[in-house]
Formats: sequence, C-alpha cells, structure tokens
Amino acid sequence: MLQESRGKTMSKSASNRSYMDLVVTFGPAILLVIAGFWFAYQFVAPPPPKKIVISTGSKTGTYYEIAQQYREELAKEGIELEIISSTGSGENIRRLVNKQADLAFIQGGTGNKEPGLYSLGSLFYEPLWIILGKRINVEQIADFSGLRIAIGEEGSGTRILAKQLLELNHIEENMAQLLAFPAKEAAEALIKSEIDVDIMVASSESDIVEQLLRDNQVKLLDLNRADAYMRLLPYLSKITLPEGVIDLGKNVPAQTVTLLAPTANLVISEDFNPALIVLFLKAADVIHSKASVFSAAGTFPSSEFTAYPINKVAERFYKKGPPFLMRYLPFWPAVFIDRMIVMLVPLLALLLPLGKIMPPLYRWRIRSKIYRWYKELQEVDDTVHRQQLSVAQFVMISRELSRIEDQVNKVKTPLSYADQVYNLLLHIDLVRKKLNAKKPQS
Repeated sequence: MLQESRGKTMSKSASNRSYMDLVVTFGPAILLVIAGFWFAYQFVAPPPPKKIVISTGSKTGTYYEIAQQYREELAKEGIELEIISSTGSGENIRRLVNKQADLAFIQGGTGNKEPGLYSLGSLFYEPLWIILGKRINVEQIADFSGLRIAIGEEGSGTRILAKQLLELNHIEENMAQLLAFPAKEAAEALIKSEIDVDIMVASSESDIVEQLLRDNQVKLLDLNRADAYMRLLPYLSKITLPEGVIDLGKNVPAQTVTLLAPTANLVISEDFNPALIVLFLKAADVIHSKASVFSAAGTFPSSEFTAYPINKVAERFYKKGPPFLMRYLPFWPAVFIDRMIVMLVPLLALLLPLGKIMPPLYRWRIRSKIYRWYKELQEVDDTVHRQQLSVAQFVMISRELSRIEDQVNKVKTPLSYADQVYNLLLHIDLVRKKLNAKKPQS
C-alpha cells in the first residue's frame, strides 16, 4: 500500500515537473505566436456586413426592378439588400459620395469621375428613346428648336444625356421648352399631345417604352447620325432596333431604327467589402448574361463601357472568374476560410522555424540540468584519483558527493529522461566507491 501511494506521488511529481519544463520552454514561443496572430489580424479585411443598401431609380423604373432580382440572389447567401428609390443617377452618385448607400446603378456618362468611386462593370444597354408626337415632322435633334421636350427629372441620367445631345446640336435652354417630367407622366403627356418630344433612357423591356412603340399616335426618331454622336460622346454605343422585334405579328417597329445607348453600371465606393464584390458579380452574371433585344448572350456583365474605373477585384473576376473557394463553397464558409488563410500564411512563416528550434531547445534544457552536475562530479573524481587524501579531505569530498547526490535527486525531469538521471546517480556512487577505497586511516 505504501509503495503504491509512493509510486503515485512520484508519478504526479514527475508529471508536474515535465509540465513546468514545457511551459518554461514553449511559453515564450506560444506568446510569440499569439502576438503574430494578432499582428496578422490587423491586415485581414473585416467580415462582410449582412445588410447593404443599394440606390436605384424610381419605383416604376428598370433599376428598381433589377435591384429586386439582386435581392433575391443575395438572400440565397444570407445577405439582406435594402433597396432605396431615387430620382436617378445624379442622386445615386451623391448618395455614394455621402456614404448614404453602399452601391448604386449609374447610367454611363452621368458622373464626373468622382474620386473614390469604382465600377463593378457594365450590366446592360440602356437605349436612348427619342419619341415624337405624330404631328412633329423633324429628322434631327438639331430641328428641336421651339418644341416642348420632356428631358427627365432633375438628377436623372436621362436629363444629363438629353442636355448633352441638345447642346451638341446648338439647342440652348431658351430655344425650347425643357420639361422635367417623370417617365410615366411624360409618356401620357406625349400621347395627349401636351408635349412634342419625349426623351428617355430605359430598357427595351420597359412597359412605358413598349406602350409608346405600340401607339400609332407617336413615332420613334431614327438616329442616323449615331456614328458622329459616338465620336463626340465615347460612352455611347450604336445599337439597332430590328423591324418587328417587339411584335412580329403587328410589325412593331415598322422599320429598323438606329439608336444610341449608354450602359448601366454597378458602382461602389472604395471601401466596399471585397468578398461582396465577388458575390454581386456572380449575381450579375446570373441576371444579365442572357440574350436581349440589343445584346447576345454573354455580352454582359462586362468590364468594358464602364462609367468609372473598374475595381481591381472586379477586373480579376472578369479575367479569371470567381476565386477558387467561392467556386466550390457557399459564400460564408468561403469567406471564413479566405480570411483565415490571410492570417495563417504569416503565422506559418513564424511557426516553421519555431517548430525546428523548439524541440532541440527543450532537449537541451532538460539535459543541461543533468550535465551541469557531471562537471562537478568530474572535478571530484579527478581529486580522488590524483591525491592521497587526508581525513579532512576525505570528509570534505564525501560531503560534496552527498551534496551533489541530493541536488540530483531534486532535479525536475520528465520520465523520458529518467535514465540519464539514474546514470548520473550510478556515476556518483562509482566515485563514492573510489573515495571509500582511498579512505585514510584515522
């Protein structure tokens, strides 16, 4: 019973000693790793927010409708998209600059390259529709002098583009009646002959556009000088509306018409989360890559025809596709692993050399506790071997051996190094036997 209790006590003591050696040896390395982890964390992008705000256009417009499709796509990945309406691209730009929205739809050509704003790409053509009352017989924008013209609301992309076109044709504001009508009101006013010209920028799928194209009381202006406008306003593209493409049975339109079109851009501020950029571009690919009246499948989204400098993450996306993790994993696991990689790469650079240094250091620390007594034992052995001892010397050396033996018994070493401790004790006993063999006669 006593032996069993003593064995348990010795085992526990050895275990405690081993634990302390590990702490003393590896403790500084662990603290260094923790410090490295904290340092690496400073360079990790913050996690994506779970709610973001997009500024669109009027609630009856294309931008607002498309934003709802984005909301559905993002909801699949646990992101809430709050949609806010606006008067158009001008207000959207102001909201981005003033941090009132995280991203927005911007019509090409409406911004002034405000610093800190970047495009995620162009999404679709936004045709410029110039629709005339049936009694208006003009063939060029230059002939609009004296007419009542709806050019869109204040702050809208339509208004900005309409003014640019009028100025290029030397139609000053005092030469025509320029009206700030919303799209729906302008269409109704045109049908009632309350205005002469309705200028608007909208997709071919717009209900208002289709209504006007089917109405015999109005007609669509053919922009036969489209090439000239493209040279003067490079953000515009020349497109054609083929005869009968809206309705083959009723042959709407009755003839092929040349149009101009800026592109709709998805624009962000410079602090927009990089992971969300990829998520939005994947959603854009789902929503905009299909064929339309004006573009073949796969034309959009595109890094061309952008209203602002293309974002670096978006540029890589268009060249190489989504990052590896986001191709095969859901959004949030991919984001977590990606953030961890950013932290682990510098930590691995720290851990690899530490992994090579620490085991030898630990072994050296344990063995040094034993080897330091061998030096003293060797000095005692040399004294015993070389000299004829007096009684006083014998007593002194005997006490020295006892002191060394006592200290060795107190050495804290793990069980894996116990054989070296016992070897040292055997050597102490060997020297003691040599000493006793030379014991002087009293």
